[in-house]
Amino acid sequence: MEFFRIKKDIPFMRHALIFNVISALTFVAAVFFLFHKGLHLSIEFTGGTVMEVAYTKPADIEGMRKTIGALGYTDNQVQSFGTAHDVLIRLPAQKGANSAQMSSRVTEALKAQDASMVIKRVEFVGPQVGEELAHDGVTALLFVVAGIMLYLAIRFEWKFAVAAIIANLHDVVIILGFFAFFQWEFSLTVLAAVLAVLGYSVNESVVVFDRVREAFRDRRFGKLGPPEVLNHAITSTISRTVITHGCTQLMVLSMLLVGGPTLHYFALALTIGILFGIYSSVFVAAAVAMWLGVKREDLIKPVKVKDETDGAVV
Repeated sequence: MEFFRIKKDIPFMRHALIFNVISALTFVAAVFFLFHKGLHLSIEFTGGTVMEVAYTKPADIEGMRKTIGALGYTDNQVQSFGTAHDVLIRLPAQKGANSAQMSSRVTEALKAQDASMVIKRVEFVGPQVGEELAHDGVTALLFVVAGIMLYLAIRFEWKFAVAAIIANLHDVVIILGFFAFFQWEFSLTVLAAVLAVLGYSVNESVVVFDRVREAFRDRRFGKLGPPEVLNHAITSTISRTVITHGCTQLMVLSMLLVGGPTLHYFALALTIGILFGIYSSVFVAAAVAMWLGVKREDLIKPVKVKDETDGAVV
């Protein structure tokens, strides 16, 4: 299915160096902010207090956030838990205050707001749990990267695998750089979005590389060099890219605008990943593959011509 078709190939590779310099500068800036500012980790990683409360009527989530924020717990997380009557509250650990003191202050404030509120449980999440989650998250990321490289190396060729993984890690680091620069909260849902972006971004690279392989095998493009073949492959997938990424972004945009605070940073990470995923598939993955020297012989094994003189009687 195509909304439009571009008849003349766009010379993307002609400007690859300029765009990759921009990508490199953006990447370096993201790494700098990651080391200089660091990520603003949520309670799942840093530890804190978890409270589950219940109401006799649907809870006023926004009102609860304002009430808890007025106590000085600005990084609180308040969300529905199962039903509209049950609410889960997460409070980050604070110096000079233990879990009992924090839960007591919050309970008094919420009771003053609505006397029907009932505490169902209060738990303290220690930082050791956060360290375990961080370790598991990094491990999951490394397994995803290794799996993608293995898949691409088997399906295409090692040059494509290296190019795609560089582009995908570029997207991931850019997302983390945004979260470090703006100090947006990095939670488990955001980590899930980062892992989703890895798979989503590599899909675009696979589509482009599939077209590259088809073009190399097509006799009509036999006289074209690798840059021209890459230009043709990218140009021929633009319509598909607009449809796929446009529909995905509409869904993500709905979560971003009306999904509430719980889904806000998840949708924000996906939005950044989708935009940079398109960019990296065209100007990073394809360009790196070109600079690594990908050629027709990498994907098409030359046919050995049998020597008819073999076995001839003289």
